Amino acid sequence: MVEKLDDYARASLAADVPGWRIDGEHLKRSYRFRDFSQAWGFMNRVALLAEAQDHHPEWFNVYNKVDIALTTHDAGGLSERDVRLAKAIDALVG
Repeated sequence: MVEKLDDYARASLAADVPGWRIDGEHLKRSYRFRDFSQAWGFMNRVALLAEAQDHHPEWFNVYNKVDIALTTHDAGGLSERDVRLAKAIDALVG
């Protein structure tokens, strides 16, 4: 079983994954790209990361915008798996 982040770990998320925000039991971020093709390419790269980590995002795409929400259903909220995937996603966009 994956452990849910404690209050101390949640409080440090702003420093650990800047640009992401906590919304209840989700870690969320929006990305904007030049066009749909760039957004779709980004989603493909995220899909490969997610599959490799066996941890899949909830996401939404319209044209050049991609909204991502991370949570660990097995833990009932945020876990280290979400932080690890958020960092890997951010590394894709530099």
